[in-house]
Amino acid sequence: MEIMAKFTLYVVRHGQTYFNIFNKLQGWSNSPLTQKGIDGAVETGKRLADIDFKATYCSDMPRACKTMSIIDDQNKAFNVCPPMVSPFFREQFYGYFEGLNMDETWYATGAPHGAPTFKDIITKYDMDHAKDFMKEADPFHLAENAEEYWKRVNQGLKLITSNPNLEDGDNVLLVSHGNTLLSLVDRFSEPGQFDLSVRPANGSITKMIVDGDQIKVTEYNK
Repeated sequence: MEIMAKFTLYVVRHGQTYFNIFNKLQGWSNSPLTQKGIDGAVETGKRLADIDFKATYCSDMPRACKTMSIIDDQNKAFNVCPPMVSPFFREQFYGYFEGLNMDETWYATGAPHGAPTFKDIITKYDMDHAKDFMKEADPFHLAENAEEYWKRVNQGLKLITSNPNLEDGDNVLLVSHGNTLLSLVDRFSEPGQFDLSVRPANGSITKMIVDGDQIKVTEYNK
């Protein structure tokens, strides 16, 4: 029987990008970090500088990798644990809506279901419904629905929890994306524990306790 460690997972959203400023969906598309995004990643790195991370993981999107690299520069522990970069930790794929205006996209996605804004969708339904609604609204039906999304992200979680080098009490870092972070919090927090209509800030830190297959969110968007 495989015995998994109990550890703290720090999940960081990448630094601000130009698409963030322009209010555009990025998903599997990408735009560079702004200077504010770079400076914010430095500050996040300083906040994490004294934490001994035994393992680090990162989405393979350039904005996440750049953020990880900047955080890396602030933390000497990274010298002995280079990040494992994987597409498992990517943002949701938005299909036809990649690069389009967020508000217009969420209207097209949620309005047929009586929820014309992202906040309405999250309040009335949840993150999984948001994914299913988007695939339904995508004229090419290429956007990831909840089943497709979690099939991918669960492989990433398995990659982390099955790390044989982790021991009880260790700290692990993951740099990922806004909606992926929201999806994790939506799935692994108590109902009403956090206001998920508030998106995680660029460079913010969310903490989770991982105990085998059990995950509990303890802090969100700090």
